[in-house]
Amino acid sequence: MRLLVAIHDVTPAHDAAVRELWMLCAKHGVRPALFVVPNWHGMWPLTPDSTFVRWLRDRADGGAEIILHGYRHDEVGLHRRWSDQLRALGRTAGEGEFLTLQLDDARSRIMRGLELLEAVGLHPIGFVPPAWLTHPSATNVAAELGFAVSEDVSAIQLYEQHVRVASPVVRWSARGRWRPYLSSVVAATQNVIHHSALFVRLALHPQDLAHRTTSSSMNRTLAGWTAHRIQCTYSELAEASL
Repeated sequence: MRLLVAIHDVTPAHDAAVRELWMLCAKHGVRPALFVVPNWHGMWPLTPDSTFVRWLRDRADGGAEIILHGYRHDEVGLHRRWSDQLRALGRTAGEGEFLTLQLDDARSRIMRGLELLEAVGLHPIGFVPPAWLTHPSATNVAAELGFAVSEDVSAIQLYEQHVRVASPVVRWSARGRWRPYLSSVVAATQNVIHHSALFVRLALHPQDLAHRTTSSSMNRTLAGWTAHRIQCTYSELAEASL
């Protein structure tokens, strides 16, 4: 049984929290994938000479996988229809960048994000949309652009193998008054429900460190899963015979 761990929303806007999550993972012997947002909210573009980008390159040189995680992450300037609202229900508060983007617009944003990552010396192996939300017309755009992997909330997509690997994801939310407590209860429940799953993902968000309940739950969950599972990377999955 395998465990995949990723830090989402990797951006200089969350510099300190991202580094704290990295250290939390290191404490449990885990080297997480880094889901990088190239221009967080249109206000935090990555620049090649920044200390944060140098830190990212050092992590990548040490074997951390880089995943492109949208271009700016938010939905500013985009309009949700009622069907979009339904698909995003309970998943995100205006942070589903690819929720409403149809094929051409989605392709354009991914290419802009990829260009910015490459310009600062980061080479992503995959693309994962914010909140795992994509417009139906753009479902396969990552494959068209040559990425090896992507994922949604229920599975990991291996494009070269044309395989979807079922993989539940454990995640948290520190947003609002009650969600930190509720998401921590759900995470503890998932630890039991998915105990026998072949592949389990842990999605760590820097924002979740802001609440003591979610922060403690992430620490306990990492300790619990790493005690009986072997860490797996997206590259290893993409190269395996499944």
